Amino acid sequence: MKFGLLGPLHAQIAERAVQLNGPRQAKMLAALLIDANRIVSMERLVAVMWDSAAPATAVRQVQDAVSGLRRNLVACGAPRSLISTRRGGYEMHLAPAQLDLLEFEHERQLAGRSAAPLDTAVALRRALSCWRGNALVDVSSRVLEIDAARLNERRAATHKECLAVELDLGRHREVIDELTDLLREHPYDEDVAQHLMVALYRCGRQGEALQVYERLRRTLADELGVDPTPALQALHQRILTGDPALTAPDPAQARAAAPAPNSAAAHRPSDTSSERPDTVAAGLTMALPVRQLPLDVPDFVGRSAALAEIAGLLDGEAPNRAPVVVVVGGPGVGKSCLVTHAARLARGSFPDGQLYLNLAATSDEPRDPGLMLAEALRALSIAGSAIPNALSERAALYRSLLVDRRMLVVLDDAGHADQVLPLLPGADGCAVLITSRTLLTQLPGARHIDLDVLSPAEARELFTGIVGRQRVEREPDEADAILDCCGNLPLAIRIASGKLTGRPAWSLRVLRERIEDESRRLAELRIGDLSVRASVELSLRLLPADAVRALSLLGLLGAYTLPGWVVGPLLDRSDGEQVLDTLVDASLVRLTATDALGEPRYRLHDLIRTCAVEIAAPLATADKRDAIVRVLSVWLDLVRRGTDRLPGGLLAAAHGSAPRRALPDAVVERLIADAFGWFDTERDNLLGAVKLAVDWGLDELAWELTAGTATYYDHRCLYQDWQHGHRLALDAAQAAGNAPGTSVLLRGLGQLHIYQDEFDRATRALESSIELCRDTGDKRGEALSVAMLSTVSRVQGRDDEALERVEQALAIAVGEGDRHIEAQLSCSMGVMRLMQGELDEAESWFTGALRLAEALHDEHRVAVVLRRFSRLHDRRGDPDAALRCLRQALATFEELADERCTGYALLEVGRVYAGQNDRDRAGRALERAAGLFHRHGDLQDEATCWQLIGDLDAAAGVHDSASQHRERAGMLWQAIGEMNQTADPARPSSP
Repeated sequence: MKFGLLGPLHAQIAERAVQLNGPRQAKMLAALLIDANRIVSMERLVAVMWDSAAPATAVRQVQDAVSGLRRNLVACGAPRSLISTRRGGYEMHLAPAQLDLLEFEHERQLAGRSAAPLDTAVALRRALSCWRGNALVDVSSRVLEIDAARLNERRAATHKECLAVELDLGRHREVIDELTDLLREHPYDEDVAQHLMVALYRCGRQGEALQVYERLRRTLADELGVDPTPALQALHQRILTGDPALTAPDPAQARAAAPAPNSAAAHRPSDTSSERPDTVAAGLTMALPVRQLPLDVPDFVGRSAALAEIAGLLDGEAPNRAPVVVVVGGPGVGKSCLVTHAARLARGSFPDGQLYLNLAATSDEPRDPGLMLAEALRALSIAGSAIPNALSERAALYRSLLVDRRMLVVLDDAGHADQVLPLLPGADGCAVLITSRTLLTQLPGARHIDLDVLSPAEARELFTGIVGRQRVEREPDEADAILDCCGNLPLAIRIASGKLTGRPAWSLRVLRERIEDESRRLAELRIGDLSVRASVELSLRLLPADAVRALSLLGLLGAYTLPGWVVGPLLDRSDGEQVLDTLVDASLVRLTATDALGEPRYRLHDLIRTCAVEIAAPLATADKRDAIVRVLSVWLDLVRRGTDRLPGGLLAAAHGSAPRRALPDAVVERLIADAFGWFDTERDNLLGAVKLAVDWGLDELAWELTAGTATYYDHRCLYQDWQHGHRLALDAAQAAGNAPGTSVLLRGLGQLHIYQDEFDRATRALESSIELCRDTGDKRGEALSVAMLSTVSRVQGRDDEALERVEQALAIAVGEGDRHIEAQLSCSMGVMRLMQGELDEAESWFTGALRLAEALHDEHRVAVVLRRFSRLHDRRGDPDAALRCLRQALATFEELADERCTGYALLEVGRVYAGQNDRDRAGRALERAAGLFHRHGDLQDEATCWQLIGDLDAAAGVHDSASQHRERAGMLWQAIGEMNQTADPARPSSP
C-alpha cells in the first residue's frame, strides 16, 4: 500500500491503482494524506471541497465523498480501519513507508539527528528522492494549493540544505548544476547564490562566480529596490581578492570529520545558533534576535491543559508538531493572556527571536497584512526603500529572511485567513501562535485550540489573587456568588476584582448585590476601558446582520444547551444552521458537545446571553413573540411525533389549537429515530419550552407541550419534571380561562398523585377534570379521568364504586370507538372480576384485553395485561403459568426502561414465589421492587413489598428481621395517611 502527494496524487494498493471517482474524492484523499495520522476536522474538509461559500448540504456531501473513497480503498484491499471516523472529522492511519510525505519527514529527522556530515547528506538525498514533482500538482483546491506551496518550499529548503552540506564535503563540481537550477527557481535567494558562487570559484570559474553576483545585484535593485546583504557583498569581495579561506576542503577529511559546534549543521533550519561561520560566511553574524513579546500577565492562573497542548505543538521534536497554532475563544476569555504566557515559556525553543504583531481584527481599523509585513520586515532589519511595494514581494522577502531562523511569530487578534496567510513563514524552524475570535480553518497545517472560560477553581484563584485572600475568606459565599455572576469569564472577573480593589471599603456583598440583577450586570461590569459589553460589541461589528439578529433571538430562549435546529425557526429561514456556524466561528455561541444522538449542542455564555437580550430589546415585541412561537411550534411537533413512537400510553391528550411547525422529514427522522433517547437528551429543554411559553403568555402552547411530555414522564417515572411542568402550564391555562387545557393538565396531575399515593389530591384533580370535560364535550378525556378515579376507589377498598366507574368509563370509550382505552379498561374489568372471585369472567376480560393490545401492536399494553393475567393463573394454582406471563412482561418493561411497571411485575413475582414458600426468590424480587418503588416515591407499593418480606421472615422463624420489615411497612403506611390528611383542600382545581 503506497500513497503519494509529493507530485501528482498517487494511491496504489497491492500494485493496483486506486480508482478515484472524480475531483471530490481526490480532494478528500489529499486532505487526509496531508494530515495523515491526525484528525482532519469537518470544517477543514468543507473548506477543501469548496473554495467559496459552501452549500447547506456541505457536511453531508463531505461524508458521502469520504464514504465513497473508503469503499474504493477497501475494494482494492485496504483495511476498513484505514480511514476512521473521529469526533468532528476523520483520520487516515499510515506508516511512514506508506506515504511519501511521512517518508520525507522521517528522512529529514534522520538528517537532523545525524552526527556526521556525510550521513546528513545521504539522509537528505533520500528525503529528496521521495519527490516526483511539485506537490499535488493535479489537485485543484485553494486550501490544498496553500498546503502544496508550503510543501514545495520545504522541498526547496531541504534541497538547499543538502547542497550546502555537500559543498562543505568538497563536492563543489557535483552541485553546480543543481545550484544553478535552484537559483533559477528562486532568483532572490541569496543563500543559493552564495553557495553557487563558492562552488564556481572552487572549480576555477572565478568569472562566472562574479557574474552570478552581478546578475543577482541587478535583479534585487531593479525588482525589489534593495542591495545584496553584507554577507553576499563580503563574499563578492573575497572572490575578487582570491581569499585563500575559500579554498575547497580536502574531501577525505571533510567526510571523516565529525561536525563540530557551528559547523556545516549550521545550514540546517533546526540549528539553534545565531551565527553561520561556514566557509561562505565566516566571521559574519546575523542581526540581533527579535524580542517583541508583550509583558507577561503577573497574575496568570491555570490553563495547564492548554499550555501543555501548545508546548507540545511548538516542540520541534514532537511527532505532532504544528507550524501554526490558533487559539480560538469568545470575548474576554483570555486568549491573548494565554498566548503571551505560552510564547514566553517557549522562548528557549526559538533563539532567533519572537515577533509580535497585533492584527486588531476587532478594532475599528483592522490592520492590513501589507502594513503588517512592513512592520515585520523592519523588525528584521529591512527598512526604507528596501521594503518592496507589492504584498506578494513583501511576503516572499519575509519568508526568505526567516528560512534559516528559528523564530516564533505571534499574531494577536486575527480576523480571517486572508489577513494571516501572508504573515506565515515557510521555514520549518519557525512556528506561529495566533489568537482569534473566529475559526481560521483555511490556514495550512493549523491546529486549533478552543479556549473556554476558567474552571471554578481557576476563577476563584484569579479572583483571590487580585482581591486578596483575607477579603475573600471573610465572605466566601459572596465570592462564589460574584464568580457565578461573572460566569468564570476572565475579563468579567478582572473587572469585578478591579472594582473591589479600587474600593477597599466595599464588602463583597455590595458588589454581589450590584451585579446579581441581570438587567444591571453589564453596566456594572465596567471599569476604565474594560467592559464586557464593549468586548462583545467588538465581535458583533464583524458579523453580518442576520447573525446579530440570530444571537439576539437566541438570548430570549434562556440559559439552556440547545440543538442547532432552533436557529432556523427563530429566523424563519431554512439555512439557520449556516448562520449558527457564523456565530460559532465568531466564538459567540459555543459548541459544547455532541449529544447521545450524535447531534451538536450549543450554548451562550451567560454574559453573552445577557448582551443578546439587550440587543433584542429594541426589536418589536410582535417580532420577538413570532420567533418564540415558531420555535415552540417545532418543539411541539417533535414532542407529538416522539410520543407517537413511545410504547402506548393514555396520557397523551388530543391536539389543541396550538400551531405546529415541522422540520424537514429527514431531520425529524434523524432526531427521533430513538424516541426515548431524544426525550432523554431534551429533558431540560422541554421544561424550558413550557416556561418560555408561559412567560410569553402562550397558554395553548404551554399546555400542549406539557401534556405531550406526560407519556415520556410516565414511562421514565420522572415525577418531579412531570409535576413542575404541569403546575407551570396549569397556572397559565387557568389564568387564561383555557378549559380544555386545564382539564388535560388536571388529569395528568391526578395520575401523578395516584402514583405518589396522594389519593385525596388525585380525587379532587380528577373530579375537576371530569367536570371540565363534560363542559367542553371531551368524551375521551372524561373516560380517562373516570378510569383513573376507579383506580383510587379500588386502592382505597371501595370495590363496588371502582367497578361502577370502570364500567362507566368503558361505555364511553366503546361509544367513542377508542380501542386503546377499551384495551386498558377491559384489563381493569378483569382485575375487578378477579377481586370479586369471578375467575372465568376475569379470564374473558383479560383475554379480550390481550387480543386488543396485540391487534394495536401495543407491546407495553400487552405486558401490562400479562402482568394482571398472572394473578389469575396464580389464583387457579398454576404458578408456572403465572411466572411465564411475568417473565414475558418483565422482559418488555426492562427493554422499554419502564421502572415503575418493572417494579409492579417484580412485586407479582414475589407474591408467586411467596405462595410457594420460596423465601429466597421471593425476597430477591420483592427487595428489588421495593428499591424501585422507593426511588420513585411509590410508598403504597413499597410498603406492600416490605410487609410481604416480613411475613416470609415470620413464617421462616426469623422474627427480628420480620419485625424490622413490618415496622418499615407500617411507617410507610402512616406516612401515606398523613400525606392525604394534609393535602390542601382549598384548591380542588389546582392540586
